[in-house]
Amino acid sequence: MLFPNLRGSVIMAEGSCSKIKFHELDYAIAGAVSGFVTRTLFQPLDVIKIRFQLQIEPITELSKRAKYKGMIHAFRCIRMEEGIQALWKGIVPAQFLSTTYGALQFTAFEVLTEEASIYLPAKFHSDAKPLINFTCGALAGAIATTGSFPFDVLRTRLVAQGEPKTYKNILHATVTMIRIEGPSSFYKGLSPTLVQIMPNAGAQFAFYKLFQGMWNYFLSQEATTSSIFQSSSCGAASGIVAKTIIYPLDLIKKRIQVQGFEDARKAFGSVRRYTGLVHCATCILREEGFLGLYKGLWPSVLKAACTTGSHFLYYEQTLKI
Repeated sequence: MLFPNLRGSVIMAEGSCSKIKFHELDYAIAGAVSGFVTRTLFQPLDVIKIRFQLQIEPITELSKRAKYKGMIHAFRCIRMEEGIQALWKGIVPAQFLSTTYGALQFTAFEVLTEEASIYLPAKFHSDAKPLINFTCGALAGAIATTGSFPFDVLRTRLVAQGEPKTYKNILHATVTMIRIEGPSSFYKGLSPTLVQIMPNAGAQFAFYKLFQGMWNYFLSQEATTSSIFQSSSCGAASGIVAKTIIYPLDLIKKRIQVQGFEDARKAFGSVRRYTGLVHCATCILREEGFLGLYKGLWPSVLKAACTTGSHFLYYEQTLKI
């Protein structure tokens, strides 16, 4: 345990760390470490995913107008035109986002599930555990998203811009956005983000606990089974399922976040203006078809598998320190 002597409420962790009492600060630090490590490792996938999501033209070798035609092509284009360091564009606000989000999400989830176990009838808590995990995960995601959202907008702006840059760095982006668009610009796209994040976070925790339970049931006799392999495998599987379900909302969120930022997007192809979530979805369906809602799905699912597995792995391993 990281802080065994701190006063305050303590919570009994589940899974691989069961029978050990943790303070809320333990969860916050473990969540922040998990977010920091995961973001550093997988930021390039996020950069490519965002570029795909913001591209109006089809992502295919057959499209003559498309800036990016696939993952490998996008990687080569970014490396040749902007340098290899561009794959880590927006890493500073992304780290603020990931550490803040990780700390808030895991702490909120542990606290909420503990409160649920105290106040809900024992039979309901036992019979409806997947529903409780989903609900607590969704609420934890909403809390973490609201607290870290300005960093998400900054990260998206810095990643989305091409050359020449509109924003020099995170401080310049912050000042420019406040001066030109006002403080409310830091919460552009919050509504669709919450609509997207809550079911995603809920599904991640629900499926993670479900897969973890199945793992323990079927492989409980395997003495050689590694907790590291279990955490990463169950986390990756839950990430894939959750991301596939809610992906269209993630794409719509990204399109809305770059409204008012069209000049910096002209080098990447066509630009559109959307008035809201429904208008954005309608335009995408009309102009790009149903599959337009799944642009960038492959790098996104790959990223979800890697990052969700990494999040749960480093979170649980940090708690053991």
